[in-house]
Amino acid sequence: MKLFNLLFITMGVVFTGLGMIGVLLPVLPTTPFLILASICFMRSSDKFDRWLRGTQVYKNYAEDFVNDRSMTLKRKAKLMLLSDAMLLFPLIRLNNLYLRLFIITIIAVKYWYFIFVIETKKE
Repeated sequence: MKLFNLLFITMGVVFTGLGMIGVLLPVLPTTPFLILASICFMRSSDKFDRWLRGTQVYKNYAEDFVNDRSMTLKRKAKLMLLSDAMLLFPLIRLNNLYLRLFIITIIAVKYWYFIFVIETKKE
């Protein structure tokens, strides 16, 4: 049991770090990493979970989604554009038809999820 807690804490710290870097680098999405960090900390340590939820970065980027499973249209659009840009590069560079179809499927599922599953809230 302690091994799993240590593993989740380690993953939470890594995701938190990536989320914090994502605040500075527009290519790296902040919100998904902070949500993953929150999930890891919830499963492993109340202390780390309280710490993460108390940070200003978490409050600005992930708290609204974690609390009510919704995002503003602006945040949705930003996440979609960044993820599309990241998926476009391998889509263009890869010559394998099956990998291209797989990436196109990921993009389609992502759009379906963001449009129909995640609620859009007013700013």
